Amino acid sequence: MRPATQPRQRPPDARLLLVRADGSLEHVSRSSLAEQLRRGDLLVANDAATLPASLSGHHVATGRPIEVRLAGRDSLDGADACAFTAVVFGSGDFRTRTEDRPAPPALRPGDELSLGPLSAVVVARRGHSRLVRLRFRGSPDLIWDGITRHGRPIQYAHVPEPLALWDVWSRIAARPVAFEPPSAGFVLDWALLASLEKRGIAFATVTLAAGISSTGDAALDRRLPLDEPYDVPTATVSHIQAAKARGARVVALGTTVVRALERAADPDGSVRPGPGVASGRIGPETELRIVDAIITGVHQPGESHHELLRAFAPDPVLRRAAAAMEEGGYRSHEFGDSMLVERRPRSERFY
Repeated sequence: MRPATQPRQRPPDARLLLVRADGSLEHVSRSSLAEQLRRGDLLVANDAATLPASLSGHHVATGRPIEVRLAGRDSLDGADACAFTAVVFGSGDFRTRTEDRPAPPALRPGDELSLGPLSAVVVARRGHSRLVRLRFRGSPDLIWDGITRHGRPIQYAHVPEPLALWDVWSRIAARPVAFEPPSAGFVLDWALLASLEKRGIAFATVTLAAGISSTGDAALDRRLPLDEPYDVPTATVSHIQAAKARGARVVALGTTVVRALERAADPDGSVRPGPGVASGRIGPETELRIVDAIITGVHQPGESHHELLRAFAPDPVLRRAAAAMEEGGYRSHEFGDSMLVERRPRSERFY
């Protein structure tokens, strides 16, 4: 599939592939999204705003240029701005594909990184030459100011022009905690939200610090997604309880919502409000307790996002969906087209 190359969140020709629970497929316009949901459904979105998480600079010991992509943190607490997990590249920028980027200098604990106005130190390597734990020096206010002034959105080569921060914020963006945009939420605008309300479809949010989607290194990509802190508001838990009580569906707008809600789920199907950390992958062996359907972008087999879809539909159905999108000219990546996948009862799945 061809990638979407223009940073347009809601192009008028955007497509939506419906993947029904019975395995049937249907192509519709994405502008009809509200019509594809049912009265009583609950749509849950991730309201995380995206940080300018790409920081250029140099490795002090060698003087060699680097790019640091912030990729994870322990909590959503804004005061905890010192320590991050990060992926480090050598020279170059987003115009070069990640798989073609050179490795950084050999990174060791104690190494100094100069990142514009910020100074950071490598605390530890995380089992891969490009993946490190780093700590910024200075107060939280100084660190956030430096990230805001010096950083830019993480970007990949399929979009040729530099992204502005507003390109990667959805209409409901709230706390700036995501490292890459929860891009399924790009479909949202005020007209859609009004249409949902008119049709009797409830709306709620969670916050999850969406991590990076690709590193260009196959071994490291297999570890994605990294742990992601989240917060589920009490009001959202109440909405979920009400939807389940009336026999309605919980529809996740994006893979990050699935990760947050399923991690916060108890075995009895209830959801714990408050903060937590989503860890591990969701895949074909995952028993979904909360989410009944997902609206997501177009993902390629092998990606962690596609792996998550295997919890909703069996592989033969996903293969047919991929073929239908290929034939239909669907666009992939964050500014691309979308699909709505309904969960098939586990007893009916054949992988």
